[in-house]
Amino acid sequence: MVIPCRDYGHYLPHAVESVLAQTCPDWELVVVDDGSTDDTAAVARSLIADHPGRRIRLLEQAGAGVSAARNAGIAATTGRYVLPLDADDVIAPTMLERTVAVLDDNPDIAIVSTDVSVFTDDDPRGQALELPAYDQDLLLRRLIMFYCSLYRREVWQEVGGYAEGMRTGEDWDFWIACAERGFTAHHLHEPLFGARNKDDGLHVEAAENDLAVRARIVANHPGMFKPVTRAWAQALLAQDERECQADDRVPDDILTRAADMDQFLRVVMSLQRTARLQHRHIRRLEAALAGRSGGAPVPGNPTTVP
Repeated sequence: MVIPCRDYGHYLPHAVESVLAQTCPDWELVVVDDGSTDDTAAVARSLIADHPGRRIRLLEQAGAGVSAARNAGIAATTGRYVLPLDADDVIAPTMLERTVAVLDDNPDIAIVSTDVSVFTDDDPRGQALELPAYDQDLLLRRLIMFYCSLYRREVWQEVGGYAEGMRTGEDWDFWIACAERGFTAHHLHEPLFGARNKDDGLHVEAAENDLAVRARIVANHPGMFKPVTRAWAQALLAQDERECQADDRVPDDILTRAADMDQFLRVVMSLQRTARLQHRHIRRLEAALAGRSGGAPVPGNPTTVP
């Protein structure tokens, strides 16, 4: 298991705790400090010292991006299976147990993905989002697998790792590279991965540059796409993105894919805003009730792993 971390030292304990809580005890964890300017390294060392009987290691490198950090972390592991986890996300206690069982029992399956529980700092309970069953044609149209999916080590080796030239969209690019080489996946309809939704981060950057990310993926794997789609990608990467979006020659399916992603992100951001408003409303009510009774405000619930 690999956790890249850049300036997310305050989230790192939450992610590591979710790993420590796994019902499957046979794991190793490499935390990759990717050039952080905060206390990430110190937090990681403290977590390692607090759990001397667990196989947790820290790898430090100059900031090279999430793809390079994942690749370096995976190269430093020895396990036959790989599970990437970002420092601000978590996994459910049975994540490894359930996904490892699928790969152990099905040698023809190379990757296991799961549904996701999207949560925020204000609402740690999360809301489950169901994802479709794995389908290669659908994968080419939209991202149907989150980065936090378990896969065989030989998958990463044969693909050549994550594309380090891609700042965002590297997980989608990686899954398509897997499909390109004949690897197949299985989806578990259980929310075993917890994704923290924030107003910043690479997922926001990916949303703002969605068409450009798609064009780079098409260019990286031309044999997986139709000639018209390859031509569109080349045009977008060669000129201004806004001009390409308004170009009548842009294939309808590309625009549809962008609309699908926009709709998904609107739903997620709406959930986040609703959770924050509810949290603030509850705190105001607690303060008002405490004022009437002469007591102290009721403290908020501690953050828990969804």
